[in-house]
This record gives sequence, C-alpha cells and structure tokens, in this order.
Amino acid sequence: MVLVNGARQAGKSTLTRLTAARRRDPVLRLLDDAATLRAAMDDPTGFVEHDSMMLIDEIQLAPELLRAIKVAVDLDPTPGRFLLTGSSRILAMRTLPDALPGRMEVIELWPFSQGEISGGPDRFVDAAFTHGPGLSCTSALRKRDYLDRAVVGGFPEAVKRTPRRRTAFFNAYLSTLVERDVLELASIERHGEILKLLGLLAGRTGGLLVPAALATASGIPRTTLVRYLELLTSVFLIKTIPAWTSGLTGRTVGTGKLAFVDTGIACHLTGQDAARLAEPDGAAGAMLENFVVMELARQLTWSEQQGRLFHYRTKDKVEVDAVIETPRGDVIGIEVKAGATVRTEDLSGLRNLANLLGDRFVAGYVLYTGQQTLPFGDRIRALPMDALWQLSP
Repeated sequence: MVLVNGARQAGKSTLTRLTAARRRDPVLRLLDDAATLRAAMDDPTGFVEHDSMMLIDEIQLAPELLRAIKVAVDLDPTPGRFLLTGSSRILAMRTLPDALPGRMEVIELWPFSQGEISGGPDRFVDAAFTHGPGLSCTSALRKRDYLDRAVVGGFPEAVKRTPRRRTAFFNAYLSTLVERDVLELASIERHGEILKLLGLLAGRTGGLLVPAALATASGIPRTTLVRYLELLTSVFLIKTIPAWTSGLTGRTVGTGKLAFVDTGIACHLTGQDAARLAEPDGAAGAMLENFVVMELARQLTWSEQQGRLFHYRTKDKVEVDAVIETPRGDVIGIEVKAGATVRTEDLSGLRNLANLLGDRFVAGYVLYTGQQTLPFGDRIRALPMDALWQLSP
C-alpha cells in the first residue's frame, strides 16, 4: 500500500484521485463523510474488501482500518491495491495498530514549490552537485518579488486567493489544524497554549530551537512544550533542521533550527506582509532563509542526487544556513541573504566549511536578492535566489 502523507490542503486528495482515475474501476472511500466513516468503524474488514484499487482519503480518521488492510495485503500482496492519504504523521498517532512495517511506502506531499508555481525545472540540488561552482544564472526578480512569494507560500488555496481572502484561509487553516488534527494525535485541553506557542515560534523562524528558552518565554512547562513541538511537527506545520557536524571538530553546535513548512503561514502568524517584511525592523532575513531552506527540503524529495539537509553553526557563531550532504560525504553549503549585495563577512561560514572539508566541499553558494552571478574565490559563488527553481543539471 502507498500512503500520501502531508499537510492539510496541500493537494493530497486531488493528486490521489487523479492517480486512481487512471486505474480501472477504482473504489473511492472518503472518510470525511460521516456515513462512510461510521461504516469503516463498524466493519473494517468488510469496508476494505474490493477487487480493484481502493483509495481511502484521510486514513487517520479511522486508523483501525490499517489492521484490516494489513490482513488483506498479507493474503494478497499485489502492489497498488491500496492508496491512502493522511493529514498527520500516521506513525505518531496514539491509536495506530502495528500494521505498517514492510507493507507501506510513505510519500510526503508538500505545499507547492516555486518551480511548480512558476513552471521552472526545480533542479538546483542536482545542478549544484553536478556542476559545482560552475553554476551561473541571471534574474529579473528583486527583493520585493521574493518577499511577495514568501508571503503567499505554497498552499494551492493560498496561491490562488487575493491577499484579503488569503488571510481568511490562513485563519481557518490554523483553527482547523489545532481543533481537529492536533486532537487526533493527543488530548489537548488548553488550545490557547498551542496558538500562543505558534505566534512565538513564528517570531523565531530561522533561529535555534531551544525548548528551555521557549518554555521560559511562553510560560509553558518544558515537558509540555516539547510535546507541543512534536505535535506541530506531526501535523506538518513546523520542521526541525538538524545540526551538521563532520566529526572533525568539537566546536559545532548540535541544536536544530526551526523552520515553518510554509512561509505563508509563518508570515501570517507574525502579521507581516511583503511591505512590512521589507522595513528595517521587519523579518525579511529570517523569512527568506526559511523560504530557501524549505525549497531545498522539497527538492530533496525528488532530486536524483540523494542528500540530507542540515544547518551548520560553531560555538564561535560561524554558520551556514543550509548544508546538504550526500551518502558518499560530498557537501554543498548555502547561505541566504535578503540584501542585493554580498559582503565579505557573508562568506565566512562557507569559507570555514570549505577549509574544514577540503575536497569533500563541492561548492558554496550565497543565494541573494541581486540579479547577477558573482564569483568569490575558490568554489564559492553568489547566485540570484531564483536559481533554486530556474537551474537544472
């Protein structure tokens, strides 16, 4: 069986229905329908009996179906019989039966990438490892254009709405997420604490995720706060970018960094539109860093080059916003700058990483809001930010 898992409103139902429509006589089960859900809960075994592909939408609403599906798959292991969708991490559910190992492939569906929105190839990761410092591009976009994109985010419904209607969508989205999806994973009585925490997290986008500091700032006990962070991760709202270390130095910081899966949600929570972000005390730097990091995370789900995403920071506060390492140990570093110029000090983290890794360091890139490609010595280049979705190998 295949599970398409991801954030609510990311397009899972649309994608899986298009996929099922290509099969002969597919069976469609929508668990959002009360009568269908009741049938699933009353007779799980009978519910999953079928002769063709069965699509079950929102499987987390009736996790008891997974045990019945397990039995059906054990009796007939033909691939492609079950296509499932879920809006929370199924493995995190309290009521999950032990039915998944070895029987399910999980595909995470993210909100739209910028390449999907603009029609670009979305192959920066592959291009970076293929061509190294040989990458080059020009851009017509400026800082305000990137901020506009960050504010919109990637949810299909948000992309097609006007700013006023987009605000209504985000309000409803967050309300549903807390009142429904989070409650599917855990019993939470004080919903207001979750919403308070979300606002606090949005103001710390791109910062180190230190539970003790967050507990102090929010007034939420540390153990409760850690539980809340796990829940927000499970409903695909936030993501922790782990710290990278080569094992060659003891001066790296092991704390993960906070990122919102969608910058539109983060901007909404901070109450900043593109104009406000661009002001001197606005959050342009943090939001554009989040924007770039999550575009990289999306690309790593389909790129030919396998890799893992990290951030790099030493105890001396030398840092690189994003580090991608391949299974063979090759590394690229990406620094994000909201400005249209690149200064020498902007390169310190990449140069530190290059010196540390030697030949394992493929290239370092400063993604900035300028319009030209600029060389900065051995294996380091500044590229316009839209190189993320415009370049291909």
